[in-house]
Amino acid sequence: MTAEPAPAPSFAGLHHRPGEPLLLPNAWDHASAAALAARGFPAVGTTSLAVAAAVGLPDGQGATREHTVGLALILGSGPYLLSVDAEDGFSRDPDEVAELARRLWAVGAVGVNLEDGLGPVRRHAAKIAAVKAAVPGLFVNARTDTYWSGDGDETETLRRLDAYQEAGADGVFVPGVTDPGHIAALVRHTAVPLNVLHSPTGPTLGQLAGLGVRRVSLGSLLYRRALGAALDAVTDIAAGRAPAGTTPSYAEVRALERSVPASESANSTG
Repeated sequence: MTAEPAPAPSFAGLHHRPGEPLLLPNAWDHASAAALAARGFPAVGTTSLAVAAAVGLPDGQGATREHTVGLALILGSGPYLLSVDAEDGFSRDPDEVAELARRLWAVGAVGVNLEDGLGPVRRHAAKIAAVKAAVPGLFVNARTDTYWSGDGDETETLRRLDAYQEAGADGVFVPGVTDPGHIAALVRHTAVPLNVLHSPTGPTLGQLAGLGVRRVSLGSLLYRRALGAALDAVTDIAAGRAPAGTTPSYAEVRALERSVPASESANSTG
């Protein structure tokens, strides 16, 4: 008798695998997300920098709400678990952030990143509580920017993480922290999974696992690397050299296409 395949882990479950942090690569369009899923990554995130850069808008200033929702609409039906970088929720009003969470959940997102931007702790905690009340199943990763754009004050970091956990955050995110001692202290203090941002000059994935980190995000790194690779390639071509690095074929990229319903295809052709 053939054994039934094991059920796919939930997004929350991916944060609780012993000794194996969730490595979350961040995509910026359908092709990048599909390619990452094809490499075996069960979950992908979006990156606000790429969403903003693609349309020439500033990152982190609340200018890309509809672009973010639009990308989630494209990616939410993909064969992977989707977490959306929603900046600070694009509003100071917790109810408006909760409504955004409902929209993201409706199009297939299972997680959301909400950053505090070093704004008032109580306001960010209220946003987290509102989202969890509106969409209990959505994994809320509460980010504090004390290391990213602040001075890395440990007392302030812990104060913020305590408030966000109390408000119902499923995970906490401290981008910019790379010192192993500081990371270990954060792990010991938090009751929910700790997420850090991978740094090419910081601890390796294995070292972060040993410290107890449960999620490692790549943020905008892959997007910036892709942009850098394009610039390197055109520079090589202009200099008469063959571009180095991996170049997927036309057919390989076509293989990543979504199936388009017949009605949608007809409408697009007029």
